[in-house]
Amino acid sequence: MANAKIIQGKQEEVDAIATKLRASNCTVVADYRGLNVAQVTLLRKQLREAGVDFQVLKNSLVSRAAASAELSELDAILTGPTAVAFGTDVVAPAKILSDFAKKNDALKLKGGVVEGRFIDAAQVRALAELPSRDGLLSMLLSVLQAPVRNFALAVKAVSEKNEASA
Repeated sequence: MANAKIIQGKQEEVDAIATKLRASNCTVVADYRGLNVAQVTLLRKQLREAGVDFQVLKNSLVSRAAASAELSELDAILTGPTAVAFGTDVVAPAKILSDFAKKNDALKLKGGVVEGRFIDAAQVRALAELPSRDGLLSMLLSVLQAPVRNFALAVKAVSEKNEASA
């Protein structure tokens, strides 16, 4: 009886992880070995503030969940202690973990999944260099506003020149 309960509990855990993998736009896998409690607490706080779910998970459970979510490429990086960050923002998990890894050598990025595609550690660091979604939208907005703003300034300059000469 106990074995059936344990198996059912683990299957529920695998299903929950698989659901998070499918729902997450960006999942980053890291090796947290060597971080002390204060550092992990600080990292969790930063991730929580950005809406990122950060969990330490067993490799076997993540492997089964990845297979269920059709992301079996993750098996290659599931060695040693594994922490997984699930985020809806594509850049936030990568940016926070990458910045934290720069300050704390103990945190090692292993790789991840972005919108259903496997990425390695180098690609996670490259993704972290991108501006956030809000930053990209503000850049796009300023590019779209520039011609209208320039036209308005030109009209204003012409009217001021006409007023000065009159």
